[in-house]
Amino acid sequence: MKKIKLEIVNLTYSQAQTGAYVLVLGETKGAKRRLPIVIGGFEAQAIAIELEKMTPSRPLTHDLFKSFAEGFNITVSEVIIYNLVEGIFYAKIICSNDGKEVEIDARTSDAIALAVRFGCPVTTYESILAKAGILLDDDAVPGENIVKIEESVEADENDFMKKSTEELTMLLEKALSDEDYERASKIRDELNNRKKS
Repeated sequence: MKKIKLEIVNLTYSQAQTGAYVLVLGETKGAKRRLPIVIGGFEAQAIAIELEKMTPSRPLTHDLFKSFAEGFNITVSEVIIYNLVEGIFYAKIICSNDGKEVEIDARTSDAIALAVRFGCPVTTYESILAKAGILLDDDAVPGENIVKIEESVEADENDFMKKSTEELTMLLEKALSDEDYERASKIRDELNNRKKS
């Protein structure tokens, strides 16, 4: 299966879940799809600290893991997001030592926190992006369908099932333009559920 390289596009506080953050990954080449992943506050902090090149007074858990690995000549060559089951992403860390390669199962947030520390690529498969990715529409005209969108935005998020596919598509465009990736992922999930039916 062909792997697709991803990069961190955004890391933002979740408006829907207290203490949670949304990590947004995007394709480095090709289509402009985004992969929003809800992660915990600790992991978000660990990723942000490394991205901002800040040095905490004492090593964080992910820093400790990196020091431990380097102390035993273990390298991390890649992080792969390889599965999505019931809204949960699964990842593995590809490590090597003396020519031996090992795959270690990990939470996606922890795997990405390590990837930014080791400077290794984060990849996924087309099937994951097709299932959970959100395509940014460069052809969308700003302000188009704005009246319908504004009316729909006021509705309760739990009412997605009552909306038409066209209304959901407009809501998705609005959520993406507002960079509300968490809401966009919920709308995407509802649209995907309809495709299965």
